[in-house]
Parts: sequence; C-alpha cells; structure tokens
Amino acid sequence: MINHHKLKKFLGLTGCIYSDLVKVFYTNLVFDGENMWSHVKGVGKEISHNMWIAITGLKYEGLKVEKGTIEEFNKAQFYRSCMRNPLEEVKSFGVGKLAITPLILKLLIVWIITPRGCNHATFTKEDLMLLYCLINRVKVNWVFTIKNHMIKLERLTDYKLPYAILISRMLEFFEVDLEHELS
Repeated sequence: MINHHKLKKFLGLTGCIYSDLVKVFYTNLVFDGENMWSHVKGVGKEISHNMWIAITGLKYEGLKVEKGTIEEFNKAQFYRSCMRNPLEEVKSFGVGKLAITPLILKLLIVWIITPRGCNHATFTKEDLMLLYCLINRVKVNWVFTIKNHMIKLERLTDYKLPYAILISRMLEFFEVDLEHELS
C-alpha cells in the first residue's frame, strides 16, 4: 500500500534536524491558498512542486482529501469494515477495535503523515478518509494534504511543529547556511 501511494521516500527521510530553524521556518511561513513561502537566515523561497518531488518524491496530483471529497464515503460503514469484528456495535471511532492493517495505517497517518499534538487514538473524519484512500488505493494528493496540515499551525495551539525532518531537508535544498546550527 505504501509503495502504491509513493510514500516510501517521504516516510524514509533521515538526517539532522535543525529544531531552532524549524521554528523560524514556521514563524515565517506564508500560505496564499495555493503557494507556500518561508524565510530562514536570509533565504526566502517558495516551497514549489519541484522541491516536493526532489525531497519527498511526492507530486502535486491526486485526490485532495477534504470533507466532502469522497461522495460515497460513509464514516460508520467504513470504520466497521476496518474492525476485527465488523458485527460488533460501534459506539466510538477509536483504534481499540481495529484489525491490524488498518491499525498500523491509522498510526502512520496520525504520527507521521498528518501528525497531531494529542488524542492519537480517536479518528477524525480526515483520518478515516485518508485510511479509506490508503486501503482502497485511491490516489491522494499528499503534497496538498501535508501543506494543509502545516498551515493548521497558524490556527491550532495543540499542534507541535510537525515535519521537522522534512523542513530540515527543505533548508538543505534551499542551501540555507547550516554550518554552525545545532542539530
């Protein structure tokens, strides 16, 4: 499933993390609905589609997963199909009753693809739609998903600074001087 969605390079990012510069990156992040820019240590760059391909291998194509984008999507019905025992009553949308594959994919979604600051055990509608797309091999626009998730930092206080490794690779891509930075 991961190979089908071309997430392997993104999920396998490694290297130094420049925590202080990640904070600066987010502080200076600008988003106009389509494009993103940031400015770090005198280097201001657009976060272009070519940059995404070079660093993550992800292209800006596929389904833009948002509320209402999957017309046939039924949250309860899909959740039931992911349960170890689909005949069991559904009282809440948590991870406790999931079969192993949906459970692992759910954890991948909430810890790495769209990380959040709290409550990793409960599904949001977006979590369920992304899980649906992963399981059913629906091509997702992961760049759109990650960019929108980054922008949530401007509105939500419980989000830590996600994608530190990705942003650190962006800083290298932009040739920001990292010589005397702590990693």
